[in-house]
Amino acid sequence: MRDAARMAGGSQKLMDQRARGKLTARERVELLLDEGSFEEFDMLKLGRGGHLGREREYLGDGVITGHGMIDGREVFLYSQDFTVVGGSLGEAHSEKICKIMDQAVRVGAPFIGLNDSGGARIQEGVDALAAYGQIFNRNVMASGVVPQISCIMGPCAGGAVYSPSMTDFTFMVDKSSFMFVTGPNVVKTVIHKDISFEELGGAHSHATKSGVAHFIVPNDILCLREVRRLINYLPSNNRLKPPILDLRDPLDRTDPALDYLVPTSPNQPYDMRILINSILDGAEFLEVHAHFARNLIVGFGRLGGETIGLVANQPAVLAGVLDNNASVKGARFVRFCDAFNIPLICLVDVPGFMPGPEQEHGGIIRHGAKLLYAFIEATVPRITVIVRKAYGGAYIVMNSKHIGSDVNYAWPTAEIAVLGPRGAAEVIYRKEIETASDPAAALLEKEEVYRTTFANPFLAAKRGYIDDVIFPSETRKRLIRSLQFLEGKESTRPTRKHGNIPL
Repeated sequence: MRDAARMAGGSQKLMDQRARGKLTARERVELLLDEGSFEEFDMLKLGRGGHLGREREYLGDGVITGHGMIDGREVFLYSQDFTVVGGSLGEAHSEKICKIMDQAVRVGAPFIGLNDSGGARIQEGVDALAAYGQIFNRNVMASGVVPQISCIMGPCAGGAVYSPSMTDFTFMVDKSSFMFVTGPNVVKTVIHKDISFEELGGAHSHATKSGVAHFIVPNDILCLREVRRLINYLPSNNRLKPPILDLRDPLDRTDPALDYLVPTSPNQPYDMRILINSILDGAEFLEVHAHFARNLIVGFGRLGGETIGLVANQPAVLAGVLDNNASVKGARFVRFCDAFNIPLICLVDVPGFMPGPEQEHGGIIRHGAKLLYAFIEATVPRITVIVRKAYGGAYIVMNSKHIGSDVNYAWPTAEIAVLGPRGAAEVIYRKEIETASDPAAALLEKEEVYRTTFANPFLAAKRGYIDDVIFPSETRKRLIRSLQFLEGKESTRPTRKHGNIPL
């Protein structure tokens, strides 16, 4: 019986799976987990059978479930088998998944789903729909309790997309995976538009446009490797802290090159990743949502061996401005870090929120409030470094002292003000500029006066809004020292069921 279960849909279908450039369900499990660590549950479980169109029964009912180790740490997982009735989800299939989700929460271990399914098993009718509901319910109950990771390694359509979308991180394999609620045929019938599977719900579309995919990888093997890499940054559950990993990077290391990172011209861009790679242990950074809302960078790294969540404006893309997508991207990441005891480091160079009717009508007020809400709600250690621009409401939103940040540093190049120097000069000195013999020269002069007088970190430091103005080269060691003294931070909140974040 075990041999029959391992053969899944048969040798020909296993060969077809490999011919499509995909690993089989069992190969995926073996590659993801430490060698020899997998313990399988319900290998011999059968569906109820007797449904219309079911010619035979398959042991395991099209999904492999169980638990194993990733670098010696326990994880629970399922791997859908496309060779068995297209990996479709029926009642027994769902019961197997629900059992290991319950176990993951019970013992406090991460949960990983390897999705490769044609969707609900139509032959089982409403039972298949009920089965999805059971999984969705568990996704929500496990949220913020144990990390949940989804890998889309084939089709994922209809109601099936909602389970991955409620997990913490979603990986998609380029060219061989897709996600959509309604497929190209339905789109053509309803709105009379021809569109391909890839264009409608491919990995590239979800990684760059919708933001559904946090990571896009070229093949199954690299996908599983990246999942192992992600797990190493995360705690097993919300009661633990992330694992410490010593990369032998000196805690007091300085980088004199950072003193020259920010250009002398305030409008000249630079790459924030230079700063990120400089300060993190071993220059190792796992970026999340790397292809979506690229004007904001979020991801995981280590400082002094401790996992940190990093949120940084990217001046090289749209000048680092906050827009709708960047606000939602940042808010979701901040909330994940807060749920799993991961300290937050914020690197700020933000000229403000993106102006224009497209952003306003798209809900920039509502979406910007999500990021603001997420930072204020977070009780983990929060540290901010203002690198250059921090203007207007965006200064407040990006983890300022006024919304509860624990430690706020600024570089000497920081510009903190209600408006940028040009906009402020145009308002404050409007009459003088209009009556000047050379208005353009007068504007430049007043702009410089405003920058020198107001747009510098020392005024904020005098008010206590900045804890210290630091040399850029010392950023790493100051951050590590701050994390050390914040390790025992405790924060109380009013008793409530939950807040009402502006979703």
